[in-house]
Amino acid sequence: MKRWYCILPVLLLAGNATLAQRPPSINSPEVKADHSITFRYYARNAQSVIVKGELLTAPVPMTKDTAGIWSVTVPPVKPDIYPYSFVVDNVELADPNNTLIFANERFKRSIVDIPGNEPLVHALQNVPHGKLSYRYYTSTTLGATRTLLVYTPPGFMANGTTKYPVLYLIHGGSDTEETWTKVGRAHFIADNLIAKKLATPMIIVMPYGNVRPRPMPDFTRDMIDDIIPFIQSNYPVLTDSKHRAVAGFSVGGGQTLNIGLTNTDKFGYIAAYAPYTATEEFQKNFSNWSPDAGKINAQVKLFTISVGTEDFLFESVKKNLAMFKEKNIRVKSYIVPGGHTWMNCKQYLATTLQEIFK
Repeated sequence: MKRWYCILPVLLLAGNATLAQRPPSINSPEVKADHSITFRYYARNAQSVIVKGELLTAPVPMTKDTAGIWSVTVPPVKPDIYPYSFVVDNVELADPNNTLIFANERFKRSIVDIPGNEPLVHALQNVPHGKLSYRYYTSTTLGATRTLLVYTPPGFMANGTTKYPVLYLIHGGSDTEETWTKVGRAHFIADNLIAKKLATPMIIVMPYGNVRPRPMPDFTRDMIDDIIPFIQSNYPVLTDSKHRAVAGFSVGGGQTLNIGLTNTDKFGYIAAYAPYTATEEFQKNFSNWSPDAGKINAQVKLFTISVGTEDFLFESVKKNLAMFKEKNIRVKSYIVPGGHTWMNCKQYLATTLQEIFK
């Protein structure tokens, strides 16, 4: 017993020392009422810390106080959702004090939500809400069990008599099936537009679109042969082309063109957001394309392509628009300010949801 009494104070001292080494509690990011933002990061021994992100015109250095907390307050920012990160001694990191993480496979950034004075279309509002479900399906095309997210609208009843149209919504190249909800807030956009009767109640399916290292055409087959049949077997959906849409951003926008325009008997609505088309599949499908324009225009009720004027894909998108128009394919373009960003992508989706299934 005496030995235990001797050891106990030592253990307590060791525990107190461990607690003393924990980093301090930090509020970051702190969004102020005027839409300015204070970022904070604890790194007592770091030589430099900067914050960078699409809410800034250039990276901003942070300053360190005596406690080892680096901070900076940036001027008011236009309300929206923005990705950002810290660069600590040339190493890029997410904000460890922020639980909102940009869903992506290649980089880990945080996101900051600056609310508007009036609720934005992607904001959580006091309206009836749909439900997000994580689902697994067997892909015979890819020989794997894969994931997807399914949004069902307010009032949805799996065993009810109502059948719903379906939008298949594809993420960008290194994003995941969660990016459309964690960054794009697709479920809130749908909730808000449905509540205002600006959008038709629909099911939105957000699959995991990356199939590396397999060739990208496999995802087209996965969509047609595996994903759509899975949804039709598990949800009360309308199965004709006039009640099925496909849309996507960046690489997902290119996939949208490949999937939709080679299956116009299956998709009545096709919406490509800043599509990346420098792929073997796109070249194979459209380099020597001799489409039956009359048939396609009769089958597809709405075909749109959206892009920002500062988007690095702006010129290639313009060339694709010109190519489709030269082939007499009826396409509507939405050209807006801004770059290759999820801020723009939310606008594209909000526009699409008000146009499809009408």
